[in-house]
Amino acid sequence: MVKRNANAVWKGTLKGGSGSMSYGTYKGNFSFLSRFENGEGTNPEELLVAAHSGCFSMAFSLELETAGFPSNQVETEASATFEKIEEGWRITSITLTTRGDVPNIDEAKFVELAENAKKGCPISNALSSNITIILDAKLK
Repeated sequence: MVKRNANAVWKGTLKGGSGSMSYGTYKGNFSFLSRFENGEGTNPEELLVAAHSGCFSMAFSLELETAGFPSNQVETEASATFEKIEEGWRITSITLTTRGDVPNIDEAKFVELAENAKKGCPISNALSSNITIILDAKLK
């Protein structure tokens, strides 16, 4: 079993305060403005989609290799839709846009294996019961 850790510290009020998040060698600042507007710094939602894109890319690379199509490159951008609904602010969907440089594979097989990777990705699994995950997979 592997255990992963992260830490966050928030100082002050929601709108006037600020915080920092850290994990591994990363440390980033965040604030109300970086979360709800376009202020400098990161935010929890960006870190979530960064983790999701990394996890999916690794899971997809494994699917491709296991099926006999080792990839030269898999690139995934994850984009979260963060909106205010009746219950409060929610991430309602995440779109995974993945492009791959994979020799000797056709588009249909590429998409099929991408769907398998979405099902096998631990971050997708953690999120899928509450968030719609949309996949857009194409060969480069």
